[in-house]
Amino acid sequence: MIPRQATTTLQRLAKGFPIVAITGPRQSGKTTLSRHVFPSKTYVSLENPEELEFANSDPRRFLARFDNGAILDEVQRCPALLSWLQTLVDERAVMGDFVLTGSSQFELIAGITQSLAGRVGRVELLPLSVHELSASGKLPSELNTLLLQGGYPSLYDRAISPQDWFGNYIATYIERDVRQLIAIRDLLQFQRFVKMCAARSGQLLNLTALGADCGLSATTAREWLSVLEASYLVMRLQPHHENFGKRLVKSPKLYFLDVGLMAWLLGIRDTNTLDTHASRGALFETFVVSELVKHRFNQGEASDLYFWRDSTGNEVDVVFDTPDGLQAIEIKSGSTFAPDWVKGLNKWQFIAGVSKRQPQIIYGGATGYERESCQVVGWQMGAGKLTPSLQSKPPNKE
Repeated sequence: MIPRQATTTLQRLAKGFPIVAITGPRQSGKTTLSRHVFPSKTYVSLENPEELEFANSDPRRFLARFDNGAILDEVQRCPALLSWLQTLVDERAVMGDFVLTGSSQFELIAGITQSLAGRVGRVELLPLSVHELSASGKLPSELNTLLLQGGYPSLYDRAISPQDWFGNYIATYIERDVRQLIAIRDLLQFQRFVKMCAARSGQLLNLTALGADCGLSATTAREWLSVLEASYLVMRLQPHHENFGKRLVKSPKLYFLDVGLMAWLLGIRDTNTLDTHASRGALFETFVVSELVKHRFNQGEASDLYFWRDSTGNEVDVVFDTPDGLQAIEIKSGSTFAPDWVKGLNKWQFIAGVSKRQPQIIYGGATGYERESCQVVGWQMGAGKLTPSLQSKPPNKE
């Protein structure tokens, strides 16, 4: 398997919590990671009908089999099991006793909150990051290839094209997950909704307009979007709320969490099309934001990323707090620096005041350098320069 950055986080959490939970989208590598980090534990999939029936009918005997704990895969299929786990881990008081995985936040997080509060250390596992692909020697050399392929592990360990894999992934997701979460009568309408969300990745979210374009009410659009969020397909990036004395935009921005899936939903099937596609900038922005989220999740942290935009349209793509002040990041898909790239950053700095953090521009080129008092970071340097930008110390100048 491709080594995952979340490995050390799981090992750390297993020393301090009796239960470790790994959540994330289907096919992000949760099962592979859990079995790699905890090889001595018995593995049980609750997608196995016999195991699921056993867990539902007699949870006490089901759990009694595991003297040394176990990995319980897709545990959200049996929510009642979590209450019995609470009693068992309290009696045994063994750290790292059980490992739970799940691909839907609704049931699993609700169960953890109600039954297992204070007993679970959680890691949210997204598809492979640039750092992980680079470290394993599997990072595509061309940016367009990466934007088309995304980060799902299956696309890097099988001889399968993104076109074939994503088509089956979406069909399986709708058939298995969506129908379990909400009653959707018209699957084609839901598919259209997912594609319309992909077309809005990187944009301010207007649920009324999104629903109208799909023939839905704003209430239904909100419900369906919550399903996509619960399945780790999309996220909402909230505006930064610090008052800088200006009227700020209050609506969140919508982002897909895998750029390859977004590209497929937009109907992009080859790199030549991607080169001139109107959504290339949004794809690159989605890619960078998802990389920043992956880094936080792999450390066992919440994303805590924001954007800044005022009422006149001045904007900074990503803002987050550090011990040294706010870090601002601008994202540009072009491969050549342009002076107007710093416009939003300059406006933000003027309003927000001086920060010890040097603003960054992440762009579609390959090299890194300093321009206009900003650190310019190439897309491939995500393996070595994107992640340090999230640490507390100021970035090194090149």
